[in-house]
Amino acid sequence: MLADISPLRDHPDFRRLWSGNTVSYVGQQMTAMAVALQVYDITGSSFYVGLVGVCSLVPLIAFGLYGGAVADTHDRRRLGLVTAIGLLLLSAALAAVSLAHIRAVAPLYAIVALQAVCFAINEPARASMIPRLLPSDALPAANALASLASGVGQMAGPMLGGVVVGFWGYQAAYLVDVAAFTASLYAMWRLPAMLPGDGEESADAAAPARRRPSVMAGLRYLGARPNLRTTFVSDMAAMVLAQPRVLFPAIAGLWYGGDTRTVGLLAAAPAAGALLGSVFSGWLGRVYRQGLAVLIAIASWGAAIAVFGLTRDLWLGLVFLALAGCADTVSMVFRNTMLQAAAPDDMRGRLQGVFLVVVVGGPRLGDFLAGSVSDAFSPAVAIVGGGLACIVAITVIGVLQRSFVRYDARDPIA
Repeated sequence: MLADISPLRDHPDFRRLWSGNTVSYVGQQMTAMAVALQVYDITGSSFYVGLVGVCSLVPLIAFGLYGGAVADTHDRRRLGLVTAIGLLLLSAALAAVSLAHIRAVAPLYAIVALQAVCFAINEPARASMIPRLLPSDALPAANALASLASGVGQMAGPMLGGVVVGFWGYQAAYLVDVAAFTASLYAMWRLPAMLPGDGEESADAAAPARRRPSVMAGLRYLGARPNLRTTFVSDMAAMVLAQPRVLFPAIAGLWYGGDTRTVGLLAAAPAAGALLGSVFSGWLGRVYRQGLAVLIAIASWGAAIAVFGLTRDLWLGLVFLALAGCADTVSMVFRNTMLQAAAPDDMRGRLQGVFLVVVVGGPRLGDFLAGSVSDAFSPAVAIVGGGLACIVAITVIGVLQRSFVRYDARDPIA
């Protein structure tokens, strides 16, 4: 039942890449916390802190698809190195702004936006390397380990960021991030060249166009592949219809009589569940009907959210939020595995770009929908109704996409 660590034990390149990414992800989360604290220190306004998220969200969505196309037309190792160096230099720029005692938010916003651009290009390139480093039967374990690293970063990074800022100042957190990026750079440096499509038949019939980034080629490919397309549609059903996080500040007081600490517990519960799901992920590698597993996991997410909306006991509510986070991890592992195994190598970057846009943009649409329904009716209606709508949507997807239900990892068909 425990996480399968054989990809780390048996594949040195993957081990170095995973270790470097884990360290750098903790550093990135520290920086995100430090930027938020610094903006609030300068302005005293939560609105300006919220603009930090906007400054990163827009470039991530705008450049996510293009970053995937670039990853399918260039050496991914070199692309990863260049963008990681860019991220390192931008963290150093944040440290320089802090050391210079510049009391203005505009430089911070600009640097955060540039970081998002680098990340939008780095992430598809890095994710599309994984199938080249591992056999296909090791991909579920590798994706579970990636989820574990993400969970560690999301929980440890902000906590460490707050501690480091409190003791040594903003510049210390940024400099720790600079040091953390060297681990990712070292891992990338040790990898072999990663030219897309080496040793594989290209999915794009226009071979001469392979060296020109084409977002539309990736979207056309995805539109003609029902199983891969359904991985994104099913995730949107969960993230848009049953996303309660924007309501946590309201229900913390209305339902539980709590304060900001209660909001923190509600926000941390899904991450804790996702981390536990990654720790106890050893069984995922023995599941071959991965499409069916995705539908069951997302329906479980919807059910857990709906029941959470019916509870008025804080600790019981936290349990159901953690269960939802665990179900989301299972869904993510199998969806990512299907993208990596069923798609040809010269399309993996573009699909990872779409994956990034969905993961970033879907929850924001869910925030808007939940907030609108809550204002029109009540938080309970928004949460319970959203969970039930997610279950209905997933059921309809299963009925309409029978090939997705029958998908077998031993014979992956896009």
